[in-house]
Amino acid sequence: MLYDTIIVPINNHTLSYFKFERFTVTHLFFLIIIFNLYFVQGKHEKNQNNNDATGYAPRKIHCDFPENVSLVREASSISTNESRWLKQRKKITVPALYDFLERSMTSFKNKEEVSLILETLFNARSKDHIDTETLSSPQIGVAISGGGYRSMLTGAGVLAAMDARTKDSVTHGLGGLLQATSYIAGISGGNWLVGSLAWNNWTSVQSILDNMHVEDSIWDLDDSIISPGGLNIIKTAQRWDHISGAIDAKRDAGFETSLTDVWGRALSYHFFPKLNRGGIDYTWSSLRESNVFRNGEMPFPISVADGRYPGTKVINLNATIFEFNPFEMGSWDPSLNAFIDVKYIGTNVSNGIPDNINSCVVNYDNTAFVLGTSATLFNQFLLRINSTKMPRFIRRLGTHILKGISQDFNDVAVYHPNPFKDTKFVETNFTTSITESDFLFLVDGGEDDENIPFVPLVQRDRNLDIIFAVDSSADMEIQWPDGSSLVHTYERQFVHQGKQMAFPYVPDTNTFVNLGLNKRPTFFGCDGQNLTSLKYIPPLIVYLPNSEYSFNSNQSAFKLSYTERQRREMIQNGFEIATRNNFTDDPDFLGCIGCAIMRRKQESLSLPWPQECEACFINYCWDGTLDIKELPDYMKDVHGSFIYENNGDGNNTTVVTESELVNGRTLLLSDISYLRKSNSKTVKEKQIKINLKIIFLLICALTFLISLI
Repeated sequence: MLYDTIIVPINNHTLSYFKFERFTVTHLFFLIIIFNLYFVQGKHEKNQNNNDATGYAPRKIHCDFPENVSLVREASSISTNESRWLKQRKKITVPALYDFLERSMTSFKNKEEVSLILETLFNARSKDHIDTETLSSPQIGVAISGGGYRSMLTGAGVLAAMDARTKDSVTHGLGGLLQATSYIAGISGGNWLVGSLAWNNWTSVQSILDNMHVEDSIWDLDDSIISPGGLNIIKTAQRWDHISGAIDAKRDAGFETSLTDVWGRALSYHFFPKLNRGGIDYTWSSLRESNVFRNGEMPFPISVADGRYPGTKVINLNATIFEFNPFEMGSWDPSLNAFIDVKYIGTNVSNGIPDNINSCVVNYDNTAFVLGTSATLFNQFLLRINSTKMPRFIRRLGTHILKGISQDFNDVAVYHPNPFKDTKFVETNFTTSITESDFLFLVDGGEDDENIPFVPLVQRDRNLDIIFAVDSSADMEIQWPDGSSLVHTYERQFVHQGKQMAFPYVPDTNTFVNLGLNKRPTFFGCDGQNLTSLKYIPPLIVYLPNSEYSFNSNQSAFKLSYTERQRREMIQNGFEIATRNNFTDDPDFLGCIGCAIMRRKQESLSLPWPQECEACFINYCWDGTLDIKELPDYMKDVHGSFIYENNGDGNNTTVVTESELVNGRTLLLSDISYLRKSNSKTVKEKQIKINLKIIFLLICALTFLISLI
């Protein structure tokens, strides 16, 4: 349980979803307008005192490595740097995990079993003689979904429950689990959480809470990024002038800019308020030089984005999934199958070799730009704007504006030059449109409806035993998750793009909701013997869905401001999600988490299985039961749900789409070719431009008038 700085009682939870939607979407239009007025045209008067803006611009240096050395490698394993770092991290994770498991099994009756388990897992008869290089110690990952500030704050509460630095978390929570974690991945809002903690010297959620009253505090969301000065219009104008100068500096240096540059710069002031202009020159790769990372004092952070094929608009299961980590950026997928040193991603290369050894580009990997890339969802407004509750004339106007932006590719994160130009690692039966293009287009990592960043964590070479998945997706109209992210990741392993990955069996979204699996923790993949038909035995998944305990945490992803009270209550609710309401719903939950962590190693090492663990798995493991009855409209998956046909064995369930089910036909995923080649004409590479129209001035005023209604 969190004390003092987190617990705030609440009497009235009622919020208007549609009001938030109208308010924030119109402000998004204003953001787009600002981009058109200031950043694309570049005709506004530059502030002569805006010298700091040049810190955002990439710059050229002499390459600090031998000529003909390739910056790109094949994605056949984790990098040497990552492997070396993991050895350093284990010096902290192994002792921390010993303490956590020992505490979790305190109430277990058979003490001899407990001693044998700990001795085998840690190659030690006591915690004073732990082998930190042991291969038998479980490896842990945490995945935090997308969902804007809703996901960031809910995920913060979950991490607070796992963090030994949180007040009383060791005695009343899962404290120490975060210290035992090797990897932490985020998408969109989940990545804002990971990034703002990691790039603030791995600060704690507790520290952020303790300093919320301080000026320039992290996650000061009282005012929207659109109007950061609130009623102080001078502060707002100054902020946007600074952002404008930064984008101008990047463009003037010869690099493409897009809405993602604006988005990232605007967000950065909330994440890095103590740094000059929100960390205007703060780079993603700089983390590997920090002591907290080099010493292995934090988990390995991973940001996830989706690739968009040139000439296409829709993202789906066969999208190329990209990851950014402190060492590299790239994809495990066969459609790319390559990684590049993230420090040099702005360099002109051919198959990874710089075109000019005297001209390597650095500073392109701006931290806020990467965080913005993972949350670049502007193209989704064009695809889904007609499903909103906005007035018809606003929808028409918005569609007109967004189409113009989308046609010029400003609705996505633009990486130019393409760091994977001419790479040779793409599988022969895949389109090479990504590597042939001069541009790389990336979008929000959840646009393929895999809104939890599982793919980097289930890679076989990372050897994880368990993944804690925090799901704050808004899969339903009422903004709660329905498990569809797990369903889509499960499906991915049966299409060509995901053929090298494995993911445990999960039910359809109707079953998730009908059985209440979307409202409480659930374990998937509990019995490794039932997973042998997969590519390999995947990690066990502990699913932690967003649900209401003390606060209605189903806030809109487009809610751009939160009061301090709301932030604290969202975090508190996240803490309760991770601890089953401070263990009041289940006093044995701590022990059950310990059992889940040990399970894979217990199976592979043939260790005894405590009776308490057996009871836990009966309570928390999905046993293959299905309930596919129709859901009410407000609870249906807004992305397009999937129905499962049960053939008698929950571990051999066949996936069928709703349309296929209606037509009475069964669709085997293994028989489907999801390989998509670009079905549009080749994109003509060009300078990104948008013609300034007088109507934008009218919309600027209109958006603020609507927001005040």
